[in-house]
Amino acid sequence: MRNLDEDNITRAVIGMHADAANPRLREIMTGLVQHLHAFARDVALTEDEWFEGIRFLTEVGHITNGTRQEFILLSDTLGLSMLVTALNNKKPKGCTEATVFGPFHVEDSPRVELGGDVANGAPGEPCYVRGTVVGLDGRPVPNAELQVWQADEAGFYDVQYGDGAPQRARATLQADEQGGFHFKTIRAEAYPIPHDGPVGRLLEALGRHPWRPAHLHFMITAPGYERLITHVFRNGDRYLDSDAVFGVRSSLIADWIEHPPGPAPDGSRSEVPFYTLDFRFVLNPAPAA
Repeated sequence: MRNLDEDNITRAVIGMHADAANPRLREIMTGLVQHLHAFARDVALTEDEWFEGIRFLTEVGHITNGTRQEFILLSDTLGLSMLVTALNNKKPKGCTEATVFGPFHVEDSPRVELGGDVANGAPGEPCYVRGTVVGLDGRPVPNAELQVWQADEAGFYDVQYGDGAPQRARATLQADEQGGFHFKTIRAEAYPIPHDGPVGRLLEALGRHPWRPAHLHFMITAPGYERLITHVFRNGDRYLDSDAVFGVRSSLIADWIEHPPGPAPDGSRSEVPFYTLDFRFVLNPAPAA
């Protein structure tokens, strides 16, 4: 294979994949090569610009570690994460919509009993969350597992405080037989995605801000139902229409209701103002085996 030029190199590269044993891999790589080559032609990519792209991706790799996933941030801010989520989570009308996973989920978060304190000392204004998990038919989903995580009032997730930091503002709970759940946490606040690295510099160069509107993350699983990964966003947040990762859906916006000091939903007395949030999650039945 010799004397390739800008007109025939794409066909040559795709031809080299013809014997790939995995047909799906062959399909993906064929599409990738076609679109990458088309992109380079469309923008008349220079050698200096190509090298700058390689340098940028190398820097993204260098800053990525066990608690910071810069590649996910890059995917999120380019809208790719939300596009993949939308492509793979087409649900019937009435189901709770999915949104981006984000880079701060942690496996094996602390198990908390219903009514317990998810915040575990994380700073923020107290908030009491309750709701139900139901199926598309409206019937309760008993004993669904809910993983919950959020940033604190300073805009940081626990994993951003470094190795050895306690797990806070995240937990795993189990709904009751009627699909009900309730827990104490802190009010969700808007926060910037990590922007002290290459993705942050890219956003700045593009004239974009790094902020996400206030939200709670939920991942809900139950036998017989599709897993749901979603957020609940705080109504009135200034960034709802400019989320840095394009994750907002109108159906996921809810009211955080402020209450004066006094009796709290868990029977205690709050000496400071507190908030309540109610939300109903509707799961999609899993396809029959």
